[in-house]
Amino acid sequence: MQTKLRILGFVVVASLLWTSTTSAATQRANGHKAPKKFKVSYLGTASWYGGQRQGRKMANGQRFDSKRLTAASWYFPLGTSIRVMNARNGQSVVVTITDRGPNLRLHRIIDLSEAAATDLGYLGQGLTTVFVSPVVSLQTASAGFDSHLIEPSPDKVQVEYEAVALEAGM
Repeated sequence: MQTKLRILGFVVVASLLWTSTTSAATQRANGHKAPKKFKVSYLGTASWYGGQRQGRKMANGQRFDSKRLTAASWYFPLGTSIRVMNARNGQSVVVTITDRGPNLRLHRIIDLSEAAATDLGYLGQGLTTVFVSPVVSLQTASAGFDSHLIEPSPDKVQVEYEAVALEAGM
């Protein structure tokens, strides 16, 4: 009797597992989920770094200069211009992501250069709450009118086109 109950229990558990996996597979196939939206702006803690890193290589290959408006972040690609606003006093500055950091264990979203921290007014505090969002570039370049026209080569046969005007009363 116990053997039959064990087999019956095994069959019931196996059938429950089988139906849950197959129903989940059909839900994924039929119910098209929207693609995951990435976070664009962040609210968190910012720190700054200056003289101790002066002249060291950054992730972009350049040397760090504490007097330039640069930042280190894991959340944005290198070279991205971002606006950082100090949530405590409302001051903001536009910086370029040139390095990776800060250490994720510290629960900070951005490390700013000394110049950026001075502009935001928290140099003496060390840490502050900031709002970070990318800056959208609206610079456009005008296209030349004849910039991509190619001159016909002399060895090819020239074809003449004839324009025919259609009469309205035909």
